[in-house]
Amino acid sequence: MASKGSLKRVRKAVIPAAGFGTRFLPQTKAMPKEMLPIVDKPVIQYVVEELVDAGIKDIIIVTGYHKRTIEDHFDAPNRDLIENLKMGGEKKRHLWEAVERISEMANFVYVRQKGPYGNGTPLLNVRHLIGNEPFIYTWSDDFIMAQPSRFKQLIAAYEKYGCSLLGSVRAIEDEYYARYGFAGGREIEPGVLEVDTIIEKPGKKSAPSDLANVSGFLFTPEIFNYLDKALEQLGEGEELYYNDALKLMLADGKRVMAVEIKGGRYYDTGNILEYMKTIVEFALRHPDINGAFRYYLKTLRL
Repeated sequence: MASKGSLKRVRKAVIPAAGFGTRFLPQTKAMPKEMLPIVDKPVIQYVVEELVDAGIKDIIIVTGYHKRTIEDHFDAPNRDLIENLKMGGEKKRHLWEAVERISEMANFVYVRQKGPYGNGTPLLNVRHLIGNEPFIYTWSDDFIMAQPSRFKQLIAAYEKYGCSLLGSVRAIEDEYYARYGFAGGREIEPGVLEVDTIIEKPGKKSAPSDLANVSGFLFTPEIFNYLDKALEQLGEGEELYYNDALKLMLADGKRVMAVEIKGGRYYDTGNILEYMKTIVEFALRHPDINGAFRYYLKTLRL
């Protein structure tokens, strides 16, 4: 067990958002996939709000040349927009307050991605901003709705074990085994594995457990040195993955845990079908439209 008093607080998060979103073309030709709406909020805002709720102060978003819309969204709002909303009086107060609140949620930093393809490269791009601190690494197009939130659960586990953590969910469908990485190891308490192996997309028969590593992770800064080693071993044209660094850490005897996020539902909006399912679920829970939308679905005839 780690001594909580000796651990540095988790204050920073990194969100990679430089991909092209090819699964959603032509929609994502001009609009980042991270900005696809879930009813009335872009998917990345759900991720950011969850980070802020968990106490994260600094959010570093790794982008590409085509992602300026993300920066604009979290920037201070256009004054003309605010004045227009205020002209609507009290009935639009909630709108201008919501818009103003977006830029005030956290300190936002934007870094342009450079280096080889792969999900390990954004980490190397932000090394100078993270320094010698633990941090959360999370995707911008999926999330888990849980109480307490997945990030609060990961931070609580970090305060207990003091090592890198892989946020995980139970594989409830066979297709999970073809889409996600899986961790194997000794279960030290219910839903917590001391990892000794990580296999990407293993197939159900070869999976070392039923814990799929998805959505968000908490890394200690030692991962950067292992990313350097993985980069040195990279062949021409190969991609750099954070899992390559984690495997090198395990080979060196470093402790890595897979932590099941309890009491939550996983939403993967990175593919069209799951995105549409997410929209339907959130619309059915939206206080302004849930009744009318539910009636529409019940009466829909195609």
